[in-house]
Amino acid sequence: MSPTVALFAAALLQTSPAEVPHGAALTEAVTASDTAFFELFFEGCDPERLATMVTDDFEFFDDRGGLMTTTGVAFVDQYRARCEARRSPDGWRTRREIVPGTLHIYRMNAYGAVETGEHLFYEAQGNGPLALAGRAKFSQIWKLEYGRWKLARVFSYDHAAASE
Repeated sequence: MSPTVALFAAALLQTSPAEVPHGAALTEAVTASDTAFFELFFEGCDPERLATMVTDDFEFFDDRGGLMTTTGVAFVDQYRARCEARRSPDGWRTRREIVPGTLHIYRMNAYGAVETGEHLFYEAQGNGPLALAGRAKFSQIWKLEYGRWKLARVFSYDHAAASE
């Protein structure tokens, strides 16, 4: 092994793992990150900010379309196009709401957390009123990266139409 590789390996071994919080602190941190992410994704339009909220190797899976994206850059590009479409007078607006009592967060030592739950989606076209449009389950993996929570994997499944 070369001296450079040996030094690099030694440095990696001495690097402390991510300091993932426990209990209420973990729940609070992940819930706040989830809220900020989905408010921006569905109701805002700031691709540069969204890019700071996902990992470079971000993946999104959806039961209706399969593997939807495999990098943070591709995901942000898709979001940018969605933002442009929303700006048209008859563009679609969406809001996401977590179903009370369904959110669960589990610590992943030295990495981050897994978040599971169910959410409702409300949609409106143009200036029309928001109406309940669907319901789905989700599992998400959050990575604590240099003190910031970033979304690494999203699994969205069991989509169904919803009624008021």
